[in-house]
Amino acid sequence: MSAERDRGFALVVGSAIVSLLLVGAYLAAGGSSYAPAKTQNPCKPRPWRNPEGLQQLAEQFSLSALDGAACELGVSRETLARALATPAARERFAKRYGIGEAELAKAIRAGLLRAVDDAERAGALNPLIADPLREAVRSIPLPEAIELVRDARTLLDNLQSFLGPAQSLLEQFLP
Repeated sequence: MSAERDRGFALVVGSAIVSLLLVGAYLAAGGSSYAPAKTQNPCKPRPWRNPEGLQQLAEQFSLSALDGAACELGVSRETLARALATPAARERFAKRYGIGEAELAKAIRAGLLRAVDDAERAGALNPLIADPLREAVRSIPLPEAIELVRDARTLLDNLQSFLGPAQSLLEQFLP
C-alpha cells in the first residue's frame, strides 16, 4: 500500500511541476501582456498584393469592398462582415446602428465601386471590364451586392470566361 501511495504522491507532485513549467513558459512568451490587435481603419486604403490566381483576387476584391462599405457606414470591416453573414445578423446590425436598407445598399455599392477601382489601379482588373462592372454595380440589387461582397469569385470567374481568348488581344490596345 505504501508503494501505491508514493506513486500517487509522485503523480501529484509531477503534475504540479508540469503546470508551473507551463505557466512559466506562457509568461516567458509574453502571455502576461497580451492585448488584442486593433482593427484597421476601413477608410485607409490598403495595398493590393499581386494576386496569383482567381481565389486571391476574389479575396482582395471582397476585402476592399468590405473596407469601402464599412467606411461609408462608419464601422469596422470586421463588424460589417459579421453583419452580412446572415439576414438575421444584418437585421440586428441595422437596428443597432440605425441603418435602413437603402443606406446599407448605398454603402455596399460604394464598397463594390471602391473594390473595382482598387483592382483596376492594381492592374488586377482589365480597364475594359472595369467600366461595365462599375455600371452594373451601380444598379445591382442589395442581395446580389451582398453576395458579391461576401464572395467575388463567381463574378470574377464569369468575367474571365467571358473574355476568354480575346483578353490578350484586348490588352494589346490598352496603354
